[in-house]
Amino acid sequence: MDRYSSLGRLFIGGDWRDASSGATAPTTNPFDDAHLLDVAQATEDDVDAAYTAAASAQREWMAMLPTKRQAVLAKAADLMDARREEIADWLVKESGSSRLKAGLEIDNAIGITREAATFPLRMEGELYPSVTPGKENRVYHQPVGVVGVISPWNFPFHLSMRSVAPALGAGNGVVLKPASNTPVTGGTLVGALFEEAGVPAGLVNVVPGSGSEIGDAVVVHPVPRVISFTGSTPVGKGIAEKAGKHLKRVELELGGNNVMLVLDDADIEQAATAAAFGKFLHQGQICIALNRIAVHASIAEDFTEAFLAKVRDLTAGDPSDPATFVGPIIDDDQLESVLDVLERTKEAGATVALGGTHEGRVVQPTVLTGVTQDMPAAEEEIFGPLAPILTFETDEEALEIANATPYGLSGSVFTGSTERGLRLARQVQTGMIHVNDMSVNDEPHVAFGAMRESGLGRFGGKWALDAFTTVQWVSVQHEPRTYPFSAE
Repeated sequence: MDRYSSLGRLFIGGDWRDASSGATAPTTNPFDDAHLLDVAQATEDDVDAAYTAAASAQREWMAMLPTKRQAVLAKAADLMDARREEIADWLVKESGSSRLKAGLEIDNAIGITREAATFPLRMEGELYPSVTPGKENRVYHQPVGVVGVISPWNFPFHLSMRSVAPALGAGNGVVLKPASNTPVTGGTLVGALFEEAGVPAGLVNVVPGSGSEIGDAVVVHPVPRVISFTGSTPVGKGIAEKAGKHLKRVELELGGNNVMLVLDDADIEQAATAAAFGKFLHQGQICIALNRIAVHASIAEDFTEAFLAKVRDLTAGDPSDPATFVGPIIDDDQLESVLDVLERTKEAGATVALGGTHEGRVVQPTVLTGVTQDMPAAEEEIFGPLAPILTFETDEEALEIANATPYGLSGSVFTGSTERGLRLARQVQTGMIHVNDMSVNDEPHVAFGAMRESGLGRFGGKWALDAFTTVQWVSVQHEPRTYPFSAE
């Protein structure tokens, strides 16, 4: 059977199967509500079967030569490239991705997997001297065993692969629970790719289902030692609490309220172009998207005029149209949340300089001026195509705005002086910040992660390798040791 014809089923133990309860749920296109397929809904029994399979297959995976594991991951990356159009079609129709965003997402997933393919030959150990005569100390890196991955709907393919591929590269088995809105692009498509790449049966398992039904089971099951979650801060806190009770490690990438600071010596045209891309890519439904644009008062009028010109050129509508840049909000609940933020910010005194309307779930790119930090669009994570513009008078005031949030994920500083930009960037309480670039950046070999309420841990490169491994101290006593007592 064509492994790509079973994307509505669970993938457990190397088999495509129905849920043990027989339950399914429809998956629809967020743009026009077209029915895509019915997807099996896993139960706690299915989660248990998936973890059992992963634990068993992981032993076989670790017994393979590292070069063979490396080849499997490299093949998975090649398959993503070969099946690029098929994956992009699914991203467009299941997650509302524009063609441009889908292509960027696939590129990121390929890059992550190629980086993970280097991990089998990077499981380095270390030697340390000993304070005991005749002893040698060795510290080995080894896989944690099995990793539970819970992925989001906004960049489902990329953000599933960001945990799955490094976990496999470090020698682990995986159980993946995709978001309910994107069970294919965040879940079963990932399973099919790794199946075709040749992972041992049971090493990668996919269990679509409602978080309220199986979320706790994915986290508290005794097999996984690390839980990797990307999603909202409230849900992430709950996962951390549940995992902590079972002494599991967590890797959490959560919400953000990312700022772009445009200083008085910035290149206004370049800053406006970057702001339009960093705010409106994928309708602003990106954890590292720009949430606030803070501009020096002396250039605020010129910047706003340039920014509005860029935003007017953005096409909103059907994401299957290659000309579309802004597609639909993922579902009605998220749409209501975005519109609520817009209305409350208008009531607080902000002005709608552009947009402010919607047709179906497509919200026109909207620019808000006269925004202050105490208004909803500046205080809250928007996760939609609303761009609030704030102003400041001094670098100190800019920093106050930047840090006036419990979040700390990403950010941006535009300035004509690299040193000035670096000085400010280092004072923003965020895990990532980019000078003369917008906040949406992710490179597979660099530390991706947050401060404060935006998360714990790091993805990317050696940091991902650390995230999915543990260390074991093994000492070797090469000659008889003298102990401080005599045996009779």
